[in-house]
Amino acid sequence: MPAFSLEPDQITWCAELRTLAAERLKPLADRGEPGRVNRPLVAALGELGLLARVFDAGALDLCLLRESLARSCTEAETALALQGLGTHPVAAFGTAAQRARWLPEATAGRAVAAFALSEPDAGSDAAALALDAVPDGRGGWRLHGEKRWISNAPEADFATVFARTTRGAGARGVTAFLVPADRPGLGGEPLDMLAPHALGTLTFDGVPVGPEDLLGAPDRGFRVAMNTLNLFRPSVGAFAVGMAQAALDAALAHTSARPAFGGVLADLQAVSHRIAEMATRTEAARLLVYAAAVAYDEGDPDVPRRSAMAKLLATETAQYVVDAAVQLHGALALQRGHLLEHLYREVRAPRIYEGATEVQRTIIAKELYAGRTAARGATTPREEARSGEEPHAPSRRKEPIA
Repeated sequence: MPAFSLEPDQITWCAELRTLAAERLKPLADRGEPGRVNRPLVAALGELGLLARVFDAGALDLCLLRESLARSCTEAETALALQGLGTHPVAAFGTAAQRARWLPEATAGRAVAAFALSEPDAGSDAAALALDAVPDGRGGWRLHGEKRWISNAPEADFATVFARTTRGAGARGVTAFLVPADRPGLGGEPLDMLAPHALGTLTFDGVPVGPEDLLGAPDRGFRVAMNTLNLFRPSVGAFAVGMAQAALDAALAHTSARPAFGGVLADLQAVSHRIAEMATRTEAARLLVYAAAVAYDEGDPDVPRRSAMAKLLATETAQYVVDAAVQLHGALALQRGHLLEHLYREVRAPRIYEGATEVQRTIIAKELYAGRTAARGATTPREEARSGEEPHAPSRRKEPIA
């Protein structure tokens, strides 16, 4: 990590986190079952105070936390991130009663959260959500439909669920609900995915929700989703940077010691130049992630563009660096259980979730052209260029959201 960009106490904290992850969390992760929620690991994250830190800290601290954990234990990083993703809407938009009921349980690691946005026919195009919220005639709704590729589903204890309350209204007709797992009509099943953490479906067969389950206002759920994603997109980049750094460290160690052609691999210019490229891309991605996180913490209105750039560059960089590290290791890296074999499976998904690479490029382009339109004095609102996204709200550390 570049010392010039962080305070000494932040550098020390990151080193402590890497040690903590390796010594305390990795053994728990190794005992987990692929495709299932590792509740002992989530509980340990709570006991160590790391889950609470997700909500007490700003975006930069969240990025440092995720990067540091990812370098030593990707499973711990993912468990922490998923808990934060599913719980952040409650922390930022929930009522006093919702917060009192769920935040202590989630931050202690006793209740597992899910963020239920994607559907079979609506992933990157979140404004096309079709999960139907039908008025029940008594001031509430009944949810009908399916969510798919939901992390921690169907084992989560509660979920932030996005449903359509107004048809034909695009992003402005989506509402966010807090749905406990014991609601009648709520089901689901696990999906067998490449990623090792739990992923599944949630099915809604007339699941009842009422005004007390709202997160934010009716038809304003897109704001809840985008506020959450703007915070977590840079930290997805931090996760990717952590994996890239772990792969780079492994490649440096291997090429420095592996005999080849009368010397070691590092003596070959083709190898050393590849290492230099890996290191340069990793550092560039890290700095862009930090810049996006600081922008979020400072309430910069340009957060959507910065967040998209950070996620785009970091996840694409991690894919390149991990793949290059595998190539430099040869067949050794393809053995089950090898660090790089694990990273090779882990690194692919971040280029898809929380907005695929292509979506990030679309956001960046819209933001850039919206700026030119505004400079010409056009009347098109900037948020319309974001497909219904609300203007960025500063982080809770600086200005809590009621």
